[in-house]
This record gives sequence, structure tokens and C-alpha cells, in this order.
Amino acid sequence: MVRCSVALLFKKRLPQKASVAFPKSKFLDKIHLTVSGGAGGSGFPKIMGLGGQGGSVYIETKPNATLMQLLSLYPDRKVKAGRGGNSAPHQLLGKDGADVTIQVPPGVTVYGPGREVIVDLVKPDQKVLLAKGGEGGTSKNKYCGHRAAQLQVDLILKVIADIGFVGFPNAGKSTLLRALSRAYPKVASYPFTTLQPNIGIMEYPDARQISCADLPGLIEGAHKNVGLGHSFLRHIDRTLLLLFMVDIGGFRLSPASPERDAFETVMSLNKELELYREDFLTKPAVLVVNKMDTEGADQKLESLRERLDSDEAYGELPEDIKPQQRIKFKDVIAISAAKKMNTEKLKEDLRKHLDELFEERWKATHGDRVLIRPLKLVRQLM
Repeated sequence: MVRCSVALLFKKRLPQKASVAFPKSKFLDKIHLTVSGGAGGSGFPKIMGLGGQGGSVYIETKPNATLMQLLSLYPDRKVKAGRGGNSAPHQLLGKDGADVTIQVPPGVTVYGPGREVIVDLVKPDQKVLLAKGGEGGTSKNKYCGHRAAQLQVDLILKVIADIGFVGFPNAGKSTLLRALSRAYPKVASYPFTTLQPNIGIMEYPDARQISCADLPGLIEGAHKNVGLGHSFLRHIDRTLLLLFMVDIGGFRLSPASPERDAFETVMSLNKELELYREDFLTKPAVLVVNKMDTEGADQKLESLRERLDSDEAYGELPEDIKPQQRIKFKDVIAISAAKKMNTEKLKEDLRKHLDELFEERWKATHGDRVLIRPLKLVRQLM
């Protein structure tokens, strides 16, 4: 009895295996799948019976689909179409295998095993064949059904939005999205509140709608996949207009990080985008300076405007945040997202810049042809 008690006591004191808690998220922007068509059914030579065609795997875009839903349907990440039925004495023609269609949101790019792009799915109800089913058994193949195609694919979602919010953590992007639209992203006073893209729709009295994406905050080194890294940067790809947002007081991620003023913060954001993909710098962009309700904000804003246009200020930047090419902002707009100060003007300015962008592209491709389509079809025409 004593030995038992000692043994139990000793067992209780043994170190327990550490458990790792993973954050739960309803958002998924990347998934790996093995897709396989169904094999063709066997034919029946004696009666010249034909084997059924193997089913195929298709991918189709649906506005309400998500990659998380897809993962819940295929937790083993394997998608396989139905096998073709065999021919038999009582069944001359084997039954065709069932096709499978996987549904994804618009904005998904399908990559093959060698990272080659198989298809870029950006339109609603776009349907593409991924893995063709095997041919059924016939006289041509000695009544032996063929194997089907199998493919390893990565589905990567890049959010589709008219405007993408770019900024370091705590710049106020989520607060601004709430002020401009009906979206309700999480807002808190600590870094990385936003861990997934949030989409909001700005609505105007004439029924015009403009979509905005509050993208997860990046940090210095994001181009190397530090922090949220590429999970953030890839979503910039499909946006038409970039909204850079900085805190007028500057930014410091942690006590161990250097403190940047507003100008240095802008240049650091510029540098991260340049190192990830230089062509991002050619996207039209506006700079929104937030927290203008704080003490000394007007003087800091005046200094920021001067330094943005100053070659001297650019030359004095530390090399680690000094971009080779500076973004030319179409506008610099000062606001307080929390107090909704100047947000209505910002809303109108963003519409103006998008319309100007559309008109420029229209003229470049259609010349002096008169525009008869409503501007709310901007994205479809671009």
C-alpha cells in the first residue's frame, strides 16, 4: 500500500508534456491539395462493352466561398473524383465517374508543383479543369481503363479590393476602416490586432461602392517573411490604390526596436515594398497621416510634408530604411480616425483618385472613345 502511494506520488511529479496553443482563425489564405481524377472503368471485350469515363476535378470561384470551408470539406487535403464504372454482361456501358468541383473565393491563384501558375482566378463563376479523369476501356486501349491525372497544387488567395491599407501595427488602419465603412474589425492598443485581411465597403449617396482592405500590419523585415511577412505583402498585389497610413507620432514596435518618426516610418514602409516587389512602387498611392488630434501634431505634419519633398532629408536616412526609389504620393491627407476628423473628406478624395485612375487607363486603351459605362464598374473594366 505504501509502495503504491509512493509510486502514484512520483507519477504525479513527472514533468508533463508541454502543450502548444495555436491561435484559432476563421481566415485561411493558403492551402495545399492533392487533386486526382477518377480512373477509367474497364471494358468488356466479349460484348464490346465500354468502360465509364473517370470523373474530373474542377475548380470554380464563388463569392461566398472560403478556403477554410474547403479545408473543412477535405481535412486530409485530398480531392478525388469518382472512378468510371466497369462494363459487365448486364451493362454494356460502364457508368461515368462523378466529377468534383471545389469552390474557392475570387482572387485565388493555383500554383503547380514547380511554383508555376496554372490559373489565376479573379472573376466570379470562373471554372477551370484541374485533373482530368481517365479514359474508359475501349477497343482502342484494349478495354483497359486509363489512370487519371494527379496533381499537387497550392491555392493562394490574394484579396481583391479597390484600396489596400498599408502600415505598421497600431497605425490606426482598423479604426479607419470602421470610420469609412460598415466593417467592424478588431481594434486594440497593441501590435498585430489585425491578423487577417478585413474588407469594408465605402458607400456613397449615388450607390457607388468602393472596397477597402485593412491588411495585417507589416514590420521591418517583412520582405524576408519576418512577422506576418509574405502573408501580408501578397494581398497588395490585386489592389488598385494603396493607402499608406502612419501615426504622426511615429512608430516603435518594441523597446528593442529603433524609434522612427513619421517620415522615417513612411520611408521604411516604402523600403519593405521595394524589397518585396519593385513594381508595387508604381501603384498609385496616397499617404494618410493619422492621430492629428494629439499634441504637436500640426508642427510634425508640416515637418513631414517638407521632408517628403526634400532630397537632403532623404539622403540623411539610415541605409536600412532608405529605399532606392521613393513612392510619389498622389495626396497627403491628415486625419484622426478615432475622432472621425477629416474622414468624410478622405472618403471623397479616395473616390476622386480612383476615378482619375480609371479615366487614365480608359484613355490609354480606348483613346477618345466616350465612356458610357458607370464608374462603379471600374474593377471589371480594369
